[in-house]
Amino acid sequence: MAYSAPSVRVSFDGVLFDMDGTIVDSTEAVVKHWHAIGEEIGVDPKVILETSHGRRSIDTLKLLSPDKANWDYIRHVEGLLPKLHGDTAVEIPGARALLEQIMASNLPLAIVTSGTVPLVTGWLDVLNLPHPEHLITAESVAEGKPNPSCYLLGRDRIGMSDPTKNVLVLEDSPAGIRSGKAAGCKVVGLVTSHKIEHVLDADWVVKDLESVKLVQGPEGKVTVEISNSLVRSSSSL
Repeated sequence: MAYSAPSVRVSFDGVLFDMDGTIVDSTEAVVKHWHAIGEEIGVDPKVILETSHGRRSIDTLKLLSPDKANWDYIRHVEGLLPKLHGDTAVEIPGARALLEQIMASNLPLAIVTSGTVPLVTGWLDVLNLPHPEHLITAESVAEGKPNPSCYLLGRDRIGMSDPTKNVLVLEDSPAGIRSGKAAGCKVVGLVTSHKIEHVLDADWVVKDLESVKLVQGPEGKVTVEISNSLVRSSSSL
């Protein structure tokens, strides 16, 4: 499989971004975070890291340490990540440009993430990235990804709850991709945190957001060009 599919232009009514692995790569910080928590609760951090990406911390801790599965604790420890490990995070290539283009065009946009408000706003501040008006965070929904409720809420917040509206989701995790698809969205899957075979449920698979560019923004529509996406073999379809 190669990233050489012909470029396509597709129009959408709105865009929903995931955060970690889509806008920011905070892998090193997250590893340190779960190592610290693993030591605190007596669970091998490797076990936690195998299943935690793309999931809310509260859902992970409900299984591993129910006494820690409360929002006060989770907001506190997640809020520390950008403060303690801000120098380890980097932007996903193309993320800043795409965010800035869409926001400058006043097109419907939200971030839909499994992180808490202190985590998301902390990373945006550390990297000096723009803050979209709408944030759908871990605290916003009763169930996290792959449940579609977060992306359904994202659609609602940007005025796209009508299922006939075409909404684009940008995601990197299998759980997030399933969530976006279940919410009736088209999904671009980024190969930034998982192997290619884990993101094949996405409508398009790309290395990063350098392959997704805003090329036209007519009133009420977002037209993006998706380039260098994965050419899939018949066995992967």
